Order: sequence, then C-alpha cells, then structure tokens
Amino acid sequence: MRLTTRVTGALLLFCFTSILYAQAPEKPNAAELKQALNKLEVLGSVMYLAAHPDDENTRLIAYMANEKKLRTAYLAMTRGDGGQNLVGTEIRELLGIIRTQELLAARRTDGGEQFFTRANDFGYSKNPDETFEIWEGEDVLSDVVWNIRRFRPDVIITRFDTTRDNSGRMHGHHTASAILAQRAFDIAADPKVFPEQLKYVDTWQPKGLYWNTYNFGGRFTSSHEDQPGYFAIDLNQYNPLLGKSYDEISALSRSQHKSQGFGSTGRRGNIPEYLRHWKGDLPKNDVFENIDQTWARVEGGKEIGELIKKANENFDIQNPSASVAELLVIREKISALKDEYWREVKGAELDGIIKGALGLYVELVASDYSAVNGQTLNIYGEAINRSDANVELETISFDGYDVVLKPYQPLKNNERFDVAADLVLRENKISQPYWLEKEASLGMYTVENQRMRGLPENSPTIEATFNFKVEGKPYSFSVPVVHKTNDRVDGEVYRPFVITPPVFVNTQQSVLIFPDNETKQIDVTVIAGKDDVSGKVSLSLPAGWKVSPESLDYSIAKKGGEYRAEFQVLPPAGASEGFAKAQVTYEGKTYNKGLKIIDYGYIPTQTIFPESQAKIVKLDLKRKGQFVGYIMGSGDAVPEALEQIGYNVTLLDPENITTESIADYDAVIIGVRAYNTIDRMRVIQPELMDYVKEGGTLIAQYNTSMSNQPPIGPYSFSISRDRVTKEEAEVRILAPDHPIIDGPNKITSKDFEGWVQERGLYFPNQWDERYTAILSANDPGESPKNGGLLVTKYGEGYFVYSGYSWFRELPAGVPGAFRIFTNMISLGQDKPNSTSLNSVENK
Repeated sequence: MRLTTRVTGALLLFCFTSILYAQAPEKPNAAELKQALNKLEVLGSVMYLAAHPDDENTRLIAYMANEKKLRTAYLAMTRGDGGQNLVGTEIRELLGIIRTQELLAARRTDGGEQFFTRANDFGYSKNPDETFEIWEGEDVLSDVVWNIRRFRPDVIITRFDTTRDNSGRMHGHHTASAILAQRAFDIAADPKVFPEQLKYVDTWQPKGLYWNTYNFGGRFTSSHEDQPGYFAIDLNQYNPLLGKSYDEISALSRSQHKSQGFGSTGRRGNIPEYLRHWKGDLPKNDVFENIDQTWARVEGGKEIGELIKKANENFDIQNPSASVAELLVIREKISALKDEYWREVKGAELDGIIKGALGLYVELVASDYSAVNGQTLNIYGEAINRSDANVELETISFDGYDVVLKPYQPLKNNERFDVAADLVLRENKISQPYWLEKEASLGMYTVENQRMRGLPENSPTIEATFNFKVEGKPYSFSVPVVHKTNDRVDGEVYRPFVITPPVFVNTQQSVLIFPDNETKQIDVTVIAGKDDVSGKVSLSLPAGWKVSPESLDYSIAKKGGEYRAEFQVLPPAGASEGFAKAQVTYEGKTYNKGLKIIDYGYIPTQTIFPESQAKIVKLDLKRKGQFVGYIMGSGDAVPEALEQIGYNVTLLDPENITTESIADYDAVIIGVRAYNTIDRMRVIQPELMDYVKEGGTLIAQYNTSMSNQPPIGPYSFSISRDRVTKEEAEVRILAPDHPIIDGPNKITSKDFEGWVQERGLYFPNQWDERYTAILSANDPGESPKNGGLLVTKYGEGYFVYSGYSWFRELPAGVPGAFRIFTNMISLGQDKPNSTSLNSVENK
C-alpha cells in the first residue's frame, strides 16, 4: 500500500524538544520494556553537574537512571571545545561538535539526558576567578538556573569541590562548576532572579545539593564511613533486565568519549562511593529518603500509580502487546493531569512503552541527506504494527504545514504500509548548529532564543506526527525525517537531514603564510548544493593585498558538483595579517558559507557551514633545511602549516622507521602525544636517537607523563603538569645566544604576540644539566616555568623537546610561532649538505 501527496507550506526549522534525530527508530526488547515500566512507577529527578564532556561520573548516572529509576541528566558547562582530539585534526568549535555527539552517545548508553550552558571551553584555567571573568559569570549562572528550572531536579550532585578538583588539582572550570551549582541552588526558586525565564518555566527549589567525593582513579581522599553528612552508595549493583552491572554500563558509556581516548573496561563487584551533603534538608540514611518519589506527589496521581503498578505486575514478557489496553487507559489519565511537568515527562515515557509493546515501527526517510529552500523534497517511509492489537493510522502531519495525509488505514499484524510525500521547502534557516549561528565571545556562545539554551543539539529539521487509533483510543507520536543508505560493510546507515545554502565556497587552505614577496595561490572550491547553479566567485582581501583575477564565472550542472578556482595573491611589502574571504553569487544573492562534513562513523554525521576564509600572513622569515619527516601523534595540522612556508613534509609510518629510512631528512618532528598514543614509539626510539647522534635534528612536541612510555630524549627529563594557560603571559628568553633565538630568525618579545588559547602545557620540571632551557613563562602569581623548550646537542645532532602549543599556534597562523619553529628545524643545518633528499632538491 502506498500513499502519495504533494504538500506546500512554511517549514519550521526548530521545535523545543531534544530529540536524538540521527538514530534508527528504537526497537526495545521485552526486558527493556519491563525496565521502562519499572521506571514509569517512579517520580523523581537528579541532575549531575560538572564542567566538560567526560567529567561526568557515568557509573552514578547509570545507577540513578536504571537502579533508582530517576529522570537523570548531566549538565555540562561546556562542549569541550578547548580539548585535544585523538580521532582527527578538528579543534575548537568543530571539536565541540564531536564531543557533544559523544556525550549524546554516552547518554543513550547509560540512560541519562544531556544539557549544556552557553559557556565556551576556552582552554585550561587555573582558578575560578579567571573562569568567571571569561565566562561572563552572570550569563553562565543564568544558564545553570535555567536548566534547573526547566529540568526540576529533586537533587543536584556535583563532580567537583569548590576549592579543588577531585584529584587535588585546581582547574578553574571544574571549581567554577561547583560554585555555580551552589549559587544556583540558592536562587533558582527566587522569582526576582532572572525573571525573563519565567515566561517559559516556573521557579524551582531542589531539595538537596551534594558533592560526589569519589576520587578519579578509584581512590578516596579518605574514608567517609559513619562521618556526618556523608552518604555511602554502592553504584555497582547488577541489573538482570539489562544484563550488566552499572560499572559495565558506565564503561560502555565512558568509551563513547573516543576523541579523548577514554575507552574503559567494566568491573563487577561492590564499588562504593560517597555523596557529601552541601545544601538543603539533611536526610538520615539516603539522599532521597525525604523526597516523595511516588505518584502521590502529583495531584490526581495516586490512582495512576496504582494502575501502573497493576499493569507492571500483569506485564507478560512473552506478549508485551497484551498490556496495551491497560496502558492506553493510563495514558488518558496522565493526559488529564494538571501538573504539566510530570504530564509531559511521564506521558513521553508511556508513549515509548506503548510503541514498543505494539512492535510499532515508523520512519520517514528523505531521498537525499540535504535540500535547499524552494526545492521539492521527496520523502518516503513506512508504518508497521507487529502485534494483534487493533491499530489504525489516521493522519500524518508535517510540522509547519497546513496539509496532512489522511490514509485512515488499518495496520494489520506485520503488514507494512508505505508512505510518500513531496514537500516544498520555503525560507528556512540552514541547519547550522544553533550555538554557532552567531559570533561568539572568547567565553560564551551567543544564543538569543531563551528556549534553545541548554539543548544539546538542534531539533529535527523536519518532523512529522503520526496520529493513530489504538484499540479505539487516540495515540500519536512524532518522528524526524532522516536520510538512510545501505553500506556494503556497515549495512543500514542513518544521517541527519539538513537544509543547506544553494551553493558553498570552500577555501582549500585555512592559513597561508607568505615568507617573502612572491605571490601564492589560494585554491577555492565552489560546491553546488542543488542542480544548475551559476554565478561569480571572488576573494576579498585586506588593504594592501592584491588578487588576480578579481572574479571568475562558475557554472555547475549537478548537485555535489564542483568548480575549482585559482586566485593569485600578492602580499604587501611589510608584515601584515588578515583574512582572505571567499564568496559566490547566485541568483542575485551572495553566499560565503563553506561546507564541512564530520564523519567518523561512531557518531551521527555532522554537517557544518563555516565562514569561508583563509588567514593570510606576510612575515619576515628565513629558514634552513628543506625536507622534514613527521610522525603523527594524536592528530594535528602542523605538517600542513609547515608546507605553507616551503618545507617538503613527509608523514612517516612508525611501522617502517629505521635510522637509515630517516637519515636523509633535515629534521624529524614527533607530533603531539605520539608517545602516549603510538605503542611502537618504544621500538623506534633507539632508531630516532641514532638519527640524532649521526647529525639529525629531532623535535618532540608535548606528551603527558605515562608510566610505561620510553625515555623521550637522549638524557632524562620529567614531564610535569606545569602549564601556562594565559596566551598573553610574558615569555622571557633565557638563552639569547642560542641558535633557536639568534638565527636564522632573530626572536624578540614581539614573536610571542597574538598567540591563541595558551602558551603551553605539560612542561618538564626536572631535566639533565646537558639540556639548555630556552624560554621561561608563567601565569600570574606563579613561579617561572622554564622547561617548555629544552634543547641538547647529542652526537652530531640536536634533540628538542617542547611543551609550547605549536599544534594550536601554527594552524592559527601566529607569525612568531612560525619564526621560532623554523629556527628549531634549522638547528644544525649549517653543516655541509650531502643528503640524497637535498641533492634531489638542488638538482
């Protein structure tokens, strides 16, 4: 059976519910439905609160959601934009998108929900005062209050203390999150505080605030047994319906944080933790003992609770659909509740149970993953009832449209009903992540719509509501329109449907460095978002820069087709930096958005439309040497940056590195965290040291200290957690006559201007006397950190270890970073040039 119609109307891009819309329709088994029925009997909520993705205690979340059966949420202050990336080269906002999706995958695993504030993870911070200054303190506090008022937790639990984090260190973001929890707890019930929120939510007073004192790594600061105000809790009970302990669930959840390398192994047996009481009523034995978690807390709820209990007792795990009639009666009762919050929360839970009990499978699939406003979108789908219940599909409506499909079709057991519709899309926003639509400050994203604040991601671009009669009673639920393909290896693959501009323009280089007065080519790719696009493509440059040609005509026949444009850019005579901005015209409008696809397989494919621009930098740069070998660590864009200034860079395979294979390189560079991420570094380390001894230059970028890593340099040094987080912190030159400072580029204080996010991290704090410390820096009020750049002569060559954040500065086009890094590569290049690689170059 197939129903087809054409629908035209104004499509709404956003709705105000949080739906994980890139996933396949849920198909719960009978044990999961039984678990959901158990949870339906419980009315209570808990919010876990910390700073970043991966800060959350996934074991506690799994326990609260599945053992205590509470509505459980994790409120992260940030999306983790300032972290490192072990799966690719994305940093900053793009990394924040990846980590957001990792959090959502974690919550799908442990049963929690996910929320955020607008705070931007600007990088490591050593104290909360700095954090609040950059986070624009009252704004981030308002977001914490907003999330509390909207989610209405009975209990709030923080990961961190207000004076230090749980490992004994101070991270300003961590400490700030705990301080924010305490402040928000005190004011969320005050209608005079952030009154603009009360257009959408009511005030709310949580009953208790606690600190989760469990220490990272499985250690306690001290035993808290029988101490007043501390509550022991065994988080590792076994759930027979789910077939796992909560630590086993937690490990699966934590392993979703793949970009941070947090793969975990589950444990069995007792794992106690402690909650320390901070605020609210002090209970005697259990943090929830003074909180009514039954239906009796809701006016008119006692009868509903009794009906649910009876339906739960009658649930037949061999025949879940036998409970549908009882569940529909309960649905009518819940729909009549005056309490809007619990009506919506428990109504949604119950609708999912009914859908699962019916074996009801409904989905809508777009013919392509994207479309453009004004296009006709072909949608197809299916609805199938896999039970003996009496189910009739009455109507299907698309949010924002005034026309509905009216099949009025009985759905007999296991007989599929096909649906098709053509929708004409009109004047909708493009599907940009909502927090990236407007320019952000250093510490806060700009989100003007109050009701969007806190949501983990955009709501579905297109959503449809299926209206049924089940056993004669009305029943409905909404589904997103997605895109689905079949992969020969992975099988069924889902992707979010998005609305895009009609044409994209990508600059193929993100940074261009002009070390001399020669022209350089900027490559621009125009990509069609629909069939038959044509117009002009051009570059806009800062004053003093010149481009040729001024513009080019493009014409692309098919969606996804490309036109490649080449522009020659001439820098000014003096030092200068700015942005080359690409733009295209189409049908009288100008477009300047690029296209970026993030597709790692383990998270839904993300489609982003960044501003299309390349940073251009004219600098005074001299270099020695030509050929560089690069051992990629956790992933960075340093090789591409070095190619911008004329180096020939070869990515080296650790499986094939020998002293002979790298002998002809002027320098070999080890990428960030290579010793943490590449097991074979232990094997090739002697080869690298022989390369240095025989006259090579080896540059090792920052690593964290790990117990099993090999010695990194020819002489010993100890990697600490010392870091300089202020990117504007003074840098003092300790060895002004050293070649890294004196040539070929004369380094001065000006070379440390314009740095981004930080100076550096994980500096050595002890080293052999044969190393020379080149630079010194420190954050305000701290002692000098002199180990950020260490150099030693070893045999005929040089070894350099640096904790300065070149992996951030070079891709960001920081002029001084290029000058210093070039000096590092140039070490020892005054010797006679006899290598075969250089001989080839000279020919």
